[in-house]
Amino acid sequence: MQGTRLDTARIRAARRVIDPVFLDTPLYRCEALEPGLGCAVSIKLETANPVRSFKGRGTEVVASALAASGARAVVCASAGNLGQALAWSGRGRGLDVTVVASRFATRAKLDRIRALDARLELVDGDHELARERAAAIARHEGIRLVEDSLDIETCEGAATIGLELADAVPSFDAVLIALGGGALATGVGHVLKALAPRTEVICVQPLGAPALTLSWRERRVITTDSADTIADGVAGRRPIPAVLDDLLLLADDAVLVQETSIIAAMRLLLNDAGLVVEPSAALGIAAILENRPRFAGRHVATIVCGSNVDIPAYRRWTAPAPTGER
Repeated sequence: MQGTRLDTARIRAARRVIDPVFLDTPLYRCEALEPGLGCAVSIKLETANPVRSFKGRGTEVVASALAASGARAVVCASAGNLGQALAWSGRGRGLDVTVVASRFATRAKLDRIRALDARLELVDGDHELARERAAAIARHEGIRLVEDSLDIETCEGAATIGLELADAVPSFDAVLIALGGGALATGVGHVLKALAPRTEVICVQPLGAPALTLSWRERRVITTDSADTIADGVAGRRPIPAVLDDLLLLADDAVLVQETSIIAAMRLLLNDAGLVVEPSAALGIAAILENRPRFAGRHVATIVCGSNVDIPAYRRWTAPAPTGER
């Protein structure tokens, strides 16, 4: 699509370097969800892979290029899923991977990063502090810093999901996409605008971490002092200007959802669809729950983008709802 950083030809080429284990993930209409949502719902399940999130598509593109150039090391900041994915992709290509994360990140994600042989450094702060530390390591050691959403490979790797959605028959009236750093939204949005332009691209972010949505609405970068949401995978505070520029061309709408809706969506996905998902992956369903009239009678797809959860917290979130609550 003209005007964005992304290129459809490069996105098609990306499929050729991504391990097939991340490609052609399940896409199916989930009728069990529909009575509670009032619309036809299809699930694009990005959890059925070795790192249980969509991030492996982008890190495969990054790691392939690094290995081809002779690089031996790489560093990133991560809330957990990018770190796992980069560790997996780097290990298979002989790269030494360092991941910087907040010590308050989901323990299951941190444990998995270690299990994938990456070096894990923890900081006493949020993801933005982890980004600063990762950049310092990259400068000091002279190695590649992978910046999710800023680095075009992460966006174009994620965009291969869009190729698979665009091939679906029948097509979708709308696709709901979790919005964090923006790689998933800009990648999938680019492909849908190029190949399925009648499909509405709707980004969804938590009310407690609204920076990129507010920036999209105001058409300028807006930062926030803090982020307060259980959806740690999308809890950024400082949008990347280049990502916002792309998003302004690709998103038809950006909406904010409440924490109670995210929890209700996780519970619905577990009880009616049999899916264990992390909070970020439930944002699309949360958006439908908050605005059923908007989606009534339409066929909506949502990308279930990750399932790396802290089990004790997940059990609290998905415990039976109080009487009268869905």
